[in-house]
Amino acid sequence: MSDGDTSGELEHKYEVEIKTAEKVQRMTEDVKAELKASGMMDAKGKLKLKGVSAKMLKRMKQEYVDCPVLGDGIQFIQCFACPNFQSRVQGKVLCKGHDLPPKT
Repeated sequence: MSDGDTSGELEHKYEVEIKTAEKVQRMTEDVKAELKASGMMDAKGKLKLKGVSAKMLKRMKQEYVDCPVLGDGIQFIQCFACPNFQSRVQGKVLCKGHDLPPKT
């Protein structure tokens, strides 16, 4: 195999740096609706992410990324719920970079 062998890596288009804000980022109603629809948030608005500790969840609420698909800064939790989210590795998000379906 050549030096360019990537068989052990996830296929992604972008590596997006995760940034930290001073305060917890507020979620928009659209994001909350998406999270509820996907089962990541209960009816009371509490996040329910399997395999994510309360300490990590608190940290995730302060993080954001400059989304290359949406062309805007978004809360990390919104990125985490996105179908383009591939993985979080060493302070970066691996993003598939596919176009997102339009909102209805």
